[in-house]
Amino acid sequence: MTTDNHNADSQQPDFQPAPEALEAKLAETEARLAEMSDAYLRAKAEVENTRRRGEDEVTKARKFAVEAFAEAMLPVMDSMEAAIGRPDASVETVLEGVHATRRQLGAALERNKVLEINPAAGTKFDPHQHQAISMVPADQDANTVVAVLQKGYSIAERVLRPALVTVAAPK
Repeated sequence: MTTDNHNADSQQPDFQPAPEALEAKLAETEARLAEMSDAYLRAKAEVENTRRRGEDEVTKARKFAVEAFAEAMLPVMDSMEAAIGRPDASVETVLEGVHATRRQLGAALERNKVLEINPAAGTKFDPHQHQAISMVPADQDANTVVAVLQKGYSIAERVLRPALVTVAAPK
């Protein structure tokens, strides 16, 4: 029986590829490896450049975040300096200048999305936008604003400073 097995083995053709075919396959594989290595290094460099550009943009954004706001404040500063430069001005003229400067400031704040929180009397007390200083008896519903002692301000729907208010006490 061993003879049959031996004969069966000897009858099978030898499928060893030629050395030239192996060398060609190796060269092809090495070329693909070099190509993939190059693509990997390029992709890695691109990711690094993108990360670096992103960091630069964040740095610039932080550095110049107040630039538009500062530009909006410059006319207000100019108006204040003009008022100081006129020490002989009448009270009426100074008051008129103060009102004009206040309007400039309000417009600059509004352009930069800084909005007043100034609830009308009778508005329901909102602890997210209002800070109650006291509760007072009043002829209105309990827990509603009676008076604003100091306006609040918000920016982009985020409270910078809550409005200081008095609130109607429960009856």
